[in-house]
Amino acid sequence: MTPITEVEGRRLALSNLEKVLHPATGFTKGELLHYYATTAGALLPHLRDRPLSFLRYPDGPDGQLFFAKNVPPGTPDWVTTAEVPRTEGAARMVLIQDLASLMWAANLVTEFHTPQWRIDTPDIADRLVFDFDPGAPATIVECCEVALWLRERLAADGIEAYAKTSGSKGLHLLATVAPTPSERTAEYARQLAVEAEKAMPRLVVHRMTRSLRPGKVFVDWSQNAARKTTATPYTLRARAEPTVSAPVTWEEVGDCASPGSLVFRAPDVAPRLQAYGDLMAALCDSDQAVPLP
Repeated sequence: MTPITEVEGRRLALSNLEKVLHPATGFTKGELLHYYATTAGALLPHLRDRPLSFLRYPDGPDGQLFFAKNVPPGTPDWVTTAEVPRTEGAARMVLIQDLASLMWAANLVTEFHTPQWRIDTPDIADRLVFDFDPGAPATIVECCEVALWLRERLAADGIEAYAKTSGSKGLHLLATVAPTPSERTAEYARQLAVEAEKAMPRLVVHRMTRSLRPGKVFVDWSQNAARKTTATPYTLRARAEPTVSAPVTWEEVGDCASPGSLVFRAPDVAPRLQAYGDLMAALCDSDQAVPLP
């Protein structure tokens, strides 16, 4: 029998709680749901008012993975949805506005991916993002070196940056900015990626061409495009272990000396939140936003 629970007055059917989703550690779906329930206070502000893209892995990372933006079949009528303009026509997408909706979405077993804009201002970014993707033999150690350089470069423009692990092998850098057309934020990010390559030509590449990437860090600026999304802070990733896209301190970035030194799993997050709070809380505070130069 499928267990029924009540979350904020909403009845939810939670299925397959004993199913192992992250085989390297035996992490189950029940543990996944517990993780999201206990992390909701930090996660929900990063999801709120941003249309959700689902990367689902209902049978774990070795099963079928599929990416979807439209509202999934069977979505309860109390889950907020909205029409989102897209080049190929409008799509209706989910908004995770509360704990009940978060737990419904978590029960689908999904990575949470969101754009850099909010539903009431599509194509107008309020966040700037850089995705550092290391090409072997480069690792997150090299990503941290690039992130430190880019942090200083952004500071020169009056922009404060915040770092998080990707939950995979790389690092993400984010900042809150005054509402700006996505095309403008993407171009600004591209310019800084080009500057980083010029400053560190043996370490950085700003083009996606795979033949250029071995041993370097690809600074992906393109996720600022309105149609692109980025893994949301605190989302679990579809990996053998229950790794999390976890905010990190700049001290941790500066001290990164080995590929495993910035790997955080679901059980690590609650103690970090207790110790630090949400290290990316400022991204949700519009008073912290500054205009692009």
